Amino acid sequence: MSIDDKKISKAENVAGKTNVRSTEPITEMTVSQLSRLLQARSITSVEVVDAYLKEISLKEPDVHSYITITAELARKQAEKVDKLRAAGQQLPALAGIPAGIKDNICTAGIPTTCASKMLEGFVPPYNATVMEKLAAQHVIIVGKTNMDEFAMGSTTENSYFKKTRNPLDLDRVPGGSSGGSSAAVAANEAAFTLGTDTGGSIRQPASFCGLVGMKPTYGTVSRYGLVAFASSLDQIGPLTKDVRDSALVLNALIGQDSLDSTSVAHPDSDFTSDIEGGVNGLRIALPKEYLSGGLSDDVREAVLNATKHYEKLGAHVEEVSLPNLKYALPAYCVISSAEASSNLARFDGVKYGYCAQDYEDIDQLYKKTRSEGFGREVKRRIMLGNFVLSADNYDAYYKKAMQVRTLIIKDLNTIFDRFDLIISPVSPTTAYKLRDKVGTPLEPYQDNLYTVPANIAGIPSLSIPCGKDSQGMPIGMQLAGKAFSEATLYRAAYAYEQSMKGGK
Repeated sequence: MSIDDKKISKAENVAGKTNVRSTEPITEMTVSQLSRLLQARSITSVEVVDAYLKEISLKEPDVHSYITITAELARKQAEKVDKLRAAGQQLPALAGIPAGIKDNICTAGIPTTCASKMLEGFVPPYNATVMEKLAAQHVIIVGKTNMDEFAMGSTTENSYFKKTRNPLDLDRVPGGSSGGSSAAVAANEAAFTLGTDTGGSIRQPASFCGLVGMKPTYGTVSRYGLVAFASSLDQIGPLTKDVRDSALVLNALIGQDSLDSTSVAHPDSDFTSDIEGGVNGLRIALPKEYLSGGLSDDVREAVLNATKHYEKLGAHVEEVSLPNLKYALPAYCVISSAEASSNLARFDGVKYGYCAQDYEDIDQLYKKTRSEGFGREVKRRIMLGNFVLSADNYDAYYKKAMQVRTLIIKDLNTIFDRFDLIISPVSPTTAYKLRDKVGTPLEPYQDNLYTVPANIAGIPSLSIPCGKDSQGMPIGMQLAGKAFSEATLYRAAYAYEQSMKGGK
């Protein structure tokens, strides 16, 4: 479905923009482009939603981005937005924009399954805070996206319902655990999506699918209504086609929430206000530890080329050391598994969710329900978590991991005393073949080698495309900054993105 030249011309005259192509289909447009056209009333929300629903019907049989598709709801929401605009009401920038929501974020009246048999058919009676914020923006919800069960995985092959495929190569994984969210945007089945990031689960799939993925500062986006995996690490964030879109969506998500005791107020209210400020004089650190080990040659070359490009743009890049980086991944595995074992104890077959049918006593009910309701990866992490929290092992594992967490935070703070940002790869490799790492439980953890420090420290981190490998698959680079430096991350990412578009 395309938009005719007259509509495009009208929108450009109203918005003062000239970067919307007249031949571009609705589903290939960015959020910013769609927003300008909708605000100019050159297209309607119903047109936009119908275009996306058509794309979903065409591509879902191959991609499997969604667990639940909410076509009827989406059309009703779109009709409401069009009526408000027709009545002359000024609406927010995201009004009428179709979005997909990761299926561990509670949506009132819409199933929230966490891609698990344990929650199959569960319909929350309330909305997560981020859903209330999107509703205030009049965002259109087209569905709930597939994921690794309870967000535990790096490939979206751990879903109880289906395996999501990478739209850029259907034989490859889209990453995880937010693989459905990344695949939906990459396949043009949503203008943007929400994912969650516990150790890299927004940034790694964004890297694998050639998108922009943002993990905000811990606490700046409310976790109320997010089904918890590891509460001290989890964060909700957007996956988008470009940097400006990411900033627009994050604008709508931030804010202190009385329903989440860990939420905090962000000093910035508009991440787009200084997004075109450039990087001249910006100080960027390149940890040498990020460029060693199992890093592929293609990824290393792409990231190093990006650092050279930043220098051409006026930034200062310097190699530094993160001596405790090698301990970050083991510490993450211990901490996240410990918190997961505690959080998932609530799924016992009594209060809600799956319940085993044949049992003789309450102990057998618990055992059979959890054995039948949880998948292999979830059970593996619960067992590990119970092990490290046991009386005999607590000091040797969990306490030690928390001490390592403190060391990593100190290392990062030392770097941020001298530098504005840290640049690194997102993942050691690009997207690999389906089933390549099935049956090798430790290997997928390596995908998070470069991403977990940001979760451990609670700092913001963003993935942005920086090239392609020899097979034509996207490579992502990661920009990380000190707490509440999202505006700086967006400014640096936008400068790189726009200069590469311009061929400079």
